[in-house]
Amino acid sequence: MKITDLHDLPKLRDGLGYLYVERAHIEQKSLGVVLDYPDTEVPIPSASLAALLLGPGTTISHAAVRALADNGCSIIWCGEGAVRVYAQGVGETRKGHRLLRQAELVCNPDMRAQVVMRMYRMRFEKKLPEDLTIEQVRGMEGVRVREAYAQAAKRTGIIWTGRAYRPGDWNAADPVNRALSAANSCLYGVCHAAIVSAGYSTGLGFVHTGKQLSFVYDIADLYKVETTIPVAFECAANPGPELERRVRTTCRDVFLVQKILQRVVPDIARALAVDEPLDLPSNADPDVEAAIPGGLWDPDHETVEGGVNYGGDDSGERPREPEGGAEPVDD
Repeated sequence: MKITDLHDLPKLRDGLGYLYVERAHIEQKSLGVVLDYPDTEVPIPSASLAALLLGPGTTISHAAVRALADNGCSIIWCGEGAVRVYAQGVGETRKGHRLLRQAELVCNPDMRAQVVMRMYRMRFEKKLPEDLTIEQVRGMEGVRVREAYAQAAKRTGIIWTGRAYRPGDWNAADPVNRALSAANSCLYGVCHAAIVSAGYSTGLGFVHTGKQLSFVYDIADLYKVETTIPVAFECAANPGPELERRVRTTCRDVFLVQKILQRVVPDIARALAVDEPLDLPSNADPDVEAAIPGGLWDPDHETVEGGVNYGGDDSGERPREPEGGAEPVDD
């Protein structure tokens, strides 16, 4: 069943989380979207899934993409183990007010600085003094993360020599650094799905800047100390095969227990001060009807009604031409 009113979709915070798939074909069948193997079919709970992460060797039909999109499930094409994000599908809203607010905050240096400070303060359990500069709180954040690494290493017995990895040589890193990279990538995938589902841009970061996923890194940093750092150290401390797989499955369980999906969108709203939803009548809500025209920007009134011919009283499509005909215009 195709859903046209996005309000009928389950909320992101109520979703099951994410599902990572590789080397499989995804198809729309009579009972829903399935992993289509030669000898069996595995149903995908698309109606309650926040994001479907497609790894290497995955193919997906047009009908399956449409069904997932209709159910508000974000589709993310990623590298093996979800360690890279290459592209994503649409989220669960057609409204643009959050994106406009995000762009406004990013483009105003004073407002951006306020968001950056709020993001840093949200990472600390204790209340920080109000007169700190960004440089001071950035230094405090560095100490906080370094202590988290040290405590995890002491708890698990791992010899920690610092964060180190080579982007082009995955196996060159030691197990705990590989585990950290895999865990952080899972967290990025969840945050990525939540960001696009809520209608924000992944590229308009505040603390981070210059990359298409800058805002994903901003939000993920709110949760690393409580989620991915302990998961990575605990998985790396237990010898055994398939380290990255163990990290992914453990992250999935920890994210569920810590209610990360439920927290991401409200935390973004706190950081950006955009917790007030647009109070639109149903006949002007694009989440109810996709074909409703948006507003037109106006320098005096901010927005005027879209889908209206502003050419005057003439019933024709074009403005009435001045008497004597219009002046010729060069192409």
